[in-house]
Amino acid sequence: MKTRILKLAVAAALAAPAVAMATTGYFAHGYGLKAKGMGGVGIALPQEAMSGVSNPANLGFVGNRLDLELEWFRPVRDADVSGANPFNGRWDGNGRKDFFIPGFAYNRMLRPNLALGLLVYGNGGMNTTFNSNPFGAVGGSNPGGVDYMQLFFAPTLAWKPNENHSIGISLNLVYQNFGAQGLEGFANPVFSANPA
Repeated sequence: MKTRILKLAVAAALAAPAVAMATTGYFAHGYGLKAKGMGGVGIALPQEAMSGVSNPANLGFVGNRLDLELEWFRPVRDADVSGANPFNGRWDGNGRKDFFIPGFAYNRMLRPNLALGLLVYGNGGMNTTFNSNPFGAVGGSNPGGVDYMQLFFAPTLAWKPNENHSIGISLNLVYQNFGAQGLEGFANPVFSANPA
């Protein structure tokens, strides 16, 4: 009897609909097509030059190669708010729906134990644009939302002291852009800290 109840409970839990969804924010769960397809395991499993984004030492194991990628990211950003006047309602932040995030990796073996690579990749795609600003009730203008993006250029060097080990280093040169609009209500002096 207990086994049957347990089986029914497990079946009910598996059949229950998901009520919350999320992304990993501005950072990808993996860099490179193979790493993304395996849940982001590129840190310890070098299969392509893009894995150098997660672990620069990986370039010592991937050989000469060029990897290009363009990720199509389409998040759904909305919320139902209740019990939080004046923010109650359904808020849709999908003013922009489609984001294309680039990736480029080139690796060259200078010697059998020394690799030089260039990694170029982006982070972003979670910016929101609310057609009806949830912060309008506290003085925010339309449209409300935020936009944040990053583009990395990472020259990378990897050295293999032996066949099983690699040591890597990257110099991260980053261009980033941030914008926010419709948040004027948060500039209210009542909510601001007094530095004096």
